[in-house]
Amino acid sequence: MERMIIFCMLFFCSSMALTAAPYKIAKYKQLFKTIERLETTVKDKDVELLHTPENPVDGCLLTAVTCFQKGTLKLQPKNSQVNSTFTQTIKVLKRFTFSNPGKQCESSCESYEKKTPKEFLKSFAKLITQV
Repeated sequence: MERMIIFCMLFFCSSMALTAAPYKIAKYKQLFKTIERLETTVKDKDVELLHTPENPVDGCLLTAVTCFQKGTLKLQPKNSQVNSTFTQTIKVLKRFTFSNPGKQCESSCESYEKKTPKEFLKSFAKLITQV
């Protein structure tokens, strides 16, 4: 009888721990798809180059995500037909919160190399897959 109770408690605890992980995975997958959708609607010629964090160390992920969020505000739609899709996508990216207890890094967004908006978004997508 004791074994059955222990087994049930172990099963219950493990099932509760597993339910939190799929939510985060789904959230990051949705964010990744949002970035991919934005790549098709963003203007890439005659625009401002953006500071693009690449390969941030583990402690600097929060800083890198913040830089990407600030950079998305500078993006422009490639034409008026995609403007509504573009606006909705930017709103989703602005609302995204990254919960990482890591410390804020010494480096600032301006310390990263500037790249075109499409390269910027590809690096953002790559960062999301790392997270």
